[in-house]
Amino acid sequence: MSEPPGLWSATAPRIDVPVGQTLPSEVEVAIIGGGYTGLAAARAMARGGARVAVLERSTIGAGASNRNGGMVLPGFKADLGRVVRRHGRATARALFEESLEAIRFVARLIAEETIDCDWRRSGHLTLAAKPSHLSRLRSEQQLLAREFGYQTTLLGPTEVRTEIGSHHYAGGLLDPEAGALQPAAFVDGLAVAACRAGALLLEQVEVLAVRGGPGAFRLETSRGAVAARRVVVATNGYHGRLVPWLASRIVPVGSFIIATEPLAPGLRARLIPHNRTLSDTWNLLHYFRFSPDGRMVFGGRAGFTPGAVRRSATLLRRAMVQVFPELSGTTVTYAWGGTLGFTLDQLPHVGEWQGIAYALGYCGHGVAFSTWLGDRLGQVLLGAAPWPALAAIPFPAIPFYRGRPWFLPFAGAYYGLRDRLS
Repeated sequence: MSEPPGLWSATAPRIDVPVGQTLPSEVEVAIIGGGYTGLAAARAMARGGARVAVLERSTIGAGASNRNGGMVLPGFKADLGRVVRRHGRATARALFEESLEAIRFVARLIAEETIDCDWRRSGHLTLAAKPSHLSRLRSEQQLLAREFGYQTTLLGPTEVRTEIGSHHYAGGLLDPEAGALQPAAFVDGLAVAACRAGALLLEQVEVLAVRGGPGAFRLETSRGAVAARRVVVATNGYHGRLVPWLASRIVPVGSFIIATEPLAPGLRARLIPHNRTLSDTWNLLHYFRFSPDGRMVFGGRAGFTPGAVRRSATLLRRAMVQVFPELSGTTVTYAWGGTLGFTLDQLPHVGEWQGIAYALGYCGHGVAFSTWLGDRLGQVLLGAAPWPALAAIPFPAIPFYRGRPWFLPFAGAYYGLRDRLS
């Protein structure tokens, strides 16, 4: 993988993940992708007695699972009002409840497996980037209360100053259920848990083709072939064109993050007094928080296409200083990027296609959902649980798209224009 390592992998507690060396000729379940989804599915199925191998083309957790912002959020990228209109109240409520269950599951998993990943229920603040955006947040608050029985707190221009030491925002919406964790420490702990359950983890194994069908799959890999009764695709934004049906439904979108040197406790107390996670209402949004060792971690869609870390770091530093002028003289010590998996309807999707099971498309809300959906998918394939409500949502293909995101520069320009006109 060409992406540079980031803060999380450099500062995570050292854990020896027992990675296998030999590719077996046959397994019951072959899981493609060694991130949160694949590892959670492997843990669930191995605990149920299945012989499971996780095939990771790079190293375990090397993709978005240790490159994200570490924010554990309810809901979806998709606008909830649109979800209600498109799928109806009952389905929308079931989907939202699954997002809350995903957070509860992460908390239970961390406790059960004693994963040292700085898990905390910090709450999340969505910040109104313009005064006109505050009315949108008010509508969202009312919708959450009316349709989902979910309580949040709307903060006006004065109240928001108690949450952020910046005059850059016109208000915010505080969600108390959100959490935060150290992503690399979490994925390492999840990998150890999967191994403890009996799963085999293999690195540097790229799956080149999936042939056959239910009960008799054959995976051609960079290290030979392996037969499997079941196949699980858990690749998210790193899917490529391996399964064309999925490739036409998943768009890889770049996201980038910088991290400063550790900040003095007094400065941190002025900037984010309650140590929450935060993001803004731009389409090309920014998100930020403190790391466990006191650094400002500041990310965003500085570019839509993966790569270009240096240019993105410059843009992110400029945005960070606009929000927090006190950081103008602060050194940025880490800059990295990763790849998100976006879908046309901005919802995650789980299901089966021609016997190939999948869970992917988290659209930047993946820490909780990917872990829970991986576990739930494993339970489904064991026959121990029903499909989640998300499985009933149609998975739309993207017109004129077969896995090469030629339209991303145009999408970036479109959303940038919408931000300027909003």
